[in-house]
Amino acid sequence: MGPQIICGVLGRDESGVRLLLGVQVGFSQKSPRIQWYGERFDLTRAITEAAALGLFEYEEYISLKTINDPNEGYETITDLMGLQDQIDAFQKLIFSHFQSGTHNECRISALVPLVQESYGIYKFITSMLRAMHTATGDADALSPLHGRYDAQHHRLVRFYYECSNLRYLTSLITIPKLPQDPPNLLGDEEERPALPKRPTKEVEAAPSPPPKSVAAEPEPINDFWSTEARRQQEEFEAEQLRLQQQWEEQQRQQLLAQQQAQRDFEEQQRLQAEQQRLAQEQLMREQYQSQTQGRLAELERENLNARAQYERDQLMLQQYDRRVKDLEEQMSQLTSNLNMQNASKDDQIRSLQEQVNTWRSKYEALAKLYSQLRQEHLDLLQTTKSLKLKAASAQEAIERREKLERELKTKNLELADMIRERDRALHDRDRLTGSNKDELEKVKRELRFAIERAENAERQKGTEISSLLSKYNREMADLEEALRNKTRALEEYTKNNEMRNGDHELALREKETELEAMQAAMDEALLELEELKLSQGDADKALDTQIDHVLHGTVSKINDIIDSVLQTGVQRVDDALYELDSTMQAGNQNASPPYVLSQIEKASASATEFSTAFNNYISDGPNSPHAEIIRTVSTFSGAIADVLSNTKGLTRFASDDKSADQLLSAARKSAQATVRFFRGLQSFRLEGLEALQKADVVINNNSEVQRDLQALSKLVDAFAPKSSRLQTNGDLGDLVDQELSKAADAIDAAVQRLAKLKSKPRDGFSTYELKINDVILEAAIAVTGAIAELIKAATASQQEIVREGRGSASKTAFYKKNNRWTEGLISAAKAVASSTNTLIETADGVISGRNSPEQLIVASNDVAASTAQLVAASRVKATFMSKTQDRLETASKAVGAACRALVRQVQDIIAEKNRDDNEAVDYSKLSSHEFKVQEMEQQVEILQLENALARARTRLGEMRKISYQED
Repeated sequence: MGPQIICGVLGRDESGVRLLLGVQVGFSQKSPRIQWYGERFDLTRAITEAAALGLFEYEEYISLKTINDPNEGYETITDLMGLQDQIDAFQKLIFSHFQSGTHNECRISALVPLVQESYGIYKFITSMLRAMHTATGDADALSPLHGRYDAQHHRLVRFYYECSNLRYLTSLITIPKLPQDPPNLLGDEEERPALPKRPTKEVEAAPSPPPKSVAAEPEPINDFWSTEARRQQEEFEAEQLRLQQQWEEQQRQQLLAQQQAQRDFEEQQRLQAEQQRLAQEQLMREQYQSQTQGRLAELERENLNARAQYERDQLMLQQYDRRVKDLEEQMSQLTSNLNMQNASKDDQIRSLQEQVNTWRSKYEALAKLYSQLRQEHLDLLQTTKSLKLKAASAQEAIERREKLERELKTKNLELADMIRERDRALHDRDRLTGSNKDELEKVKRELRFAIERAENAERQKGTEISSLLSKYNREMADLEEALRNKTRALEEYTKNNEMRNGDHELALREKETELEAMQAAMDEALLELEELKLSQGDADKALDTQIDHVLHGTVSKINDIIDSVLQTGVQRVDDALYELDSTMQAGNQNASPPYVLSQIEKASASATEFSTAFNNYISDGPNSPHAEIIRTVSTFSGAIADVLSNTKGLTRFASDDKSADQLLSAARKSAQATVRFFRGLQSFRLEGLEALQKADVVINNNSEVQRDLQALSKLVDAFAPKSSRLQTNGDLGDLVDQELSKAADAIDAAVQRLAKLKSKPRDGFSTYELKINDVILEAAIAVTGAIAELIKAATASQQEIVREGRGSASKTAFYKKNNRWTEGLISAAKAVASSTNTLIETADGVISGRNSPEQLIVASNDVAASTAQLVAASRVKATFMSKTQDRLETASKAVGAACRALVRQVQDIIAEKNRDDNEAVDYSKLSSHEFKVQEMEQQVEILQLENALARARTRLGEMRKISYQED
């Protein structure tokens, strides 16, 4: 293919084509990719452009080449296919350089000529292959071209498909559509790709030969050259005319071709403009559609957001409603608690008022007695004074009077001591009113004893005073009689000794002087007595001050005691929290959800009881019994510690770690709330608060603890088997009694069965086997006997709990009120009956050879666990120092001892059997290699057994979870 072919195709001269190629080659040197493009798209580009424009077919190509050589056509098709491969490689290069995140419009624009040129070459190759088949008819010679043509067809289909996915490229040009399968090159012309209509070319009519001239008569020889010259001239002129006409026809054809090409170019430009307009409209429609879809999606998102917000608002409203209901329930509960507290406080106030009235009446009686004694004392003083006047003349009477006064003063001092002792007893009564009930009763007894002693002393002193008065009266009578005798003797002496009258008068004056001195001494004694009374009043005031100090010291000591007790409760709960978080403590592995729920119920009741006792202490002050606070603190902290231990043991039933963590977190929150409760009630925190504010602190902390315990109860309730819920329609008392009765019947049946097994014929057993069977039966009989005593003790304990706890309510109401405890009790009774039956079945199987001794150990451990559960269920509601509970604990210890004895006997049997089975191996005789091999074998066996043990424990845990949920 040379410039001549291009000139014929494009209608240009050879110089123009070479100029075009030179411009192309010069332009191709600007860029490596453009250079690659220019080097490969050389002269054949002109042919493909002509083919793309639909300007010629294969026949035209043959007419231009003026040859019909199949070899040259084969080479041409090969060159075109090579060019097609280069176009395919170039488009792959362009696609490989696409960058993500950008539009790649420049790279997509480079695909436009590749699409057009590849399609034109494809159509031209298809036309030439069909022409080659038509010309040669040899399909075998053209088979290499067929295979290459099919491969290029599939690559073009894939290339056009990738181009059709580029929206920007489809807006520039129309992507050709090729069938999936290559066209049939051997078929008719209708199967070839549609080509644009070719302009009709007017075939130039062959010039008609000139008419043959009629042979003329031979002319003379002299005209031959002139005639020949004229003929040649005419032929030359005709040839010139023909050439002129041919040139004109060619010029006309070229003009028509140029006009047709111009029209085709304009039509193509119009079609391209129309396609661009349609593409732009399509792009605008797609953009509008995408905007509409985006807006719809945005509206849908807003709608979904609004709906989600509405649902969240509804959920929040529901939460608020539940919160309001909970607060209303708490308010009603607090109101009822407050009413109960007010009622209890009113009762306490009335009882204290009655006690005050009683003590006031006693004090008034003592005051009357004191005033009466004082009046008698004053009367005695008057009598003494009169007696002193009467006995002024007798020295003996004066001495007796002085002695009497000294005795009277002593009695007065004793009476004052008694009065002070009475006042001290009253103050001790007031000071010790705030102690506990036992101390109050003790003080009351001491006060009664003191009052009795005071009354006895008063009666004794009254008797002594009466005896003294009678004695004094007798002495006064004796003195008067002696005075009369002396007077008579004096008169007689006066009559007889008138001479000595002056001496007597002098003696009388001396006596009177002595009497006046005695009177002055008496007055001084009276003044000292008054001063003594005044000093006694000061002593009473000092005593009152001292009593106040003692009272304040006692109150501070009581506060210190209560703070110490609260700190002890905090320490106990902290220890339980440490065990809850410790990986070394697994908790109570025998705990069940009903038992844990009963423990939570006990903790809740203990918290309420502690709050009531502390509020009573706040309202009553030192007069309240603080022993109740000490007892309730110990009970409350112990209940919380039990809840933590049993809750941790309950995690073995959790299906996943998340459920176990939630359960432990709820238990931890309740314990932390309890710690805050205890610490918030210490005296230094409540100092400076009013009584109502202190009561509010107690109520708020109690509400927090109750709320956390309720949350824990809900989580524990989720672990309880659904079938264990009590049906409250029937009589729960009868249900509990029935379960305990069934357990007792099961134990009796087990005892009877063991007796039958013991009396069973033993002909087929050896002496050693009979010994082993007897040991197992005796141990099993001991276990069943201990379980029977345990059931009896549990029944008695349960009856005592119901009798003391129900009050005025019925037994069914008590069970309904304590439904969690009832569930635990029923579950424990069922567990005891079931485990006992399993023990008997296993013992029978061991004796008969169906079961192994290890199964008997497992059954014995199950019996011990079930009895422990029954004892724990009874212990929850048992009263303090209950004898029936003590008997139940003793029976539980007996069951545990019997189970341990059974396990010990079975373990001895297993150990003896293992000793018989094991062969004695002298490892010292083994070589080092054999010793090492056996050592490694033993280690491998140990690891295998440990892995098997771990897998067995995992399976056992899963089986226990499923079996527990199905119970």
